[in-house]
Amino acid sequence: MLGIIGGSGLTQLANLEITHRQVIRTPYGEPSGALTFGRINERNVVFLARHGYGHTIAPHRVNYRANLWALHAQNVTDVVSIATVGGIAADLVPGALVVPDQIIDYTYGRANTFMEEEGRAVTHIDFTWPYAERMRQLCIQALRDAGEPYVATATYGAVQGPRLETAAEITRMERDGASMVGMTGMPEAILARELDMQYAALCVVANYAAGRGDSGQCISYEQVGDVLDSAMVRVRRVLEHLVQLHAD
Repeated sequence: MLGIIGGSGLTQLANLEITHRQVIRTPYGEPSGALTFGRINERNVVFLARHGYGHTIAPHRVNYRANLWALHAQNVTDVVSIATVGGIAADLVPGALVVPDQIIDYTYGRANTFMEEEGRAVTHIDFTWPYAERMRQLCIQALRDAGEPYVATATYGAVQGPRLETAAEITRMERDGASMVGMTGMPEAILARELDMQYAALCVVANYAAGRGDSGQCISYEQVGDVLDSAMVRVRRVLEHLVQLHAD
C-alpha cells in the first residue's frame, strides 16, 4: 500500500475519499496524528500529516520513528513524502517541483534509528542512495503524466529548524553541494530504509533560500503562502497520477 506523508501546505488531501481514521499506538510514542485511510481515483492510500492536522508540530519535534512505524504496521510498503524547501540552486525557483536523489544531513539530537534495542547486533544500513529509485521514477512519471515541469535530481540539505537559515549558512550548504534546504528530510528517509520501505520525496520550492533571489534581505511569509497555495493544487494532481501508476 502507498503511504503519503504531507508536510507544510499539505495537512489534508482534498482529493482523498476518506474511509476511516485510525489512531496507532507505537513502541516509540505517539505519531503526529491518526492515520487517514481512503481512496484516490479508487486506489487505496494512507495519509499522515507530518506536522499534525493543525500544523502544530515543529520539525525538530516530529516523532519520525512513530510516524514511520505506524505506517509500516499498517502494511504500507511505499512512501512518498511531500515536503516544502527553500531553493539554493539557480534552477530551483519558487513553485518548482523537485524529486531529490541525495541528502546531506545537518540535523542533530533527533531519534534517528530503530536499532537501539539492548542486545541487538549492530547493523549498518547502506544509505549510498537515500531514496528508492523505483519510487523516484514513479514520481517523475507522475509529474510527466500531469504535464508538470520538474527537476529530477537534487541534493536535499536537511537542517534542524525551526528557525530559518542565515545567508552564510546557505552559502556553506551550497559549497557542500546542497541544492535546496528543508527541515524534515532526515531522519525520515533513513528510518524508512531501516524498515525496508520504498521512500521518495516530492519537494515544493516555497521560496528562495536566505540570501538568494528575492530572499536577499529577508524571506516573505506572504509570498511563501501564495506559492504553496498554488503549488499544492498541482501536487494533488500529481498524486492522482502517482497512485494510478503505483497500482498498475
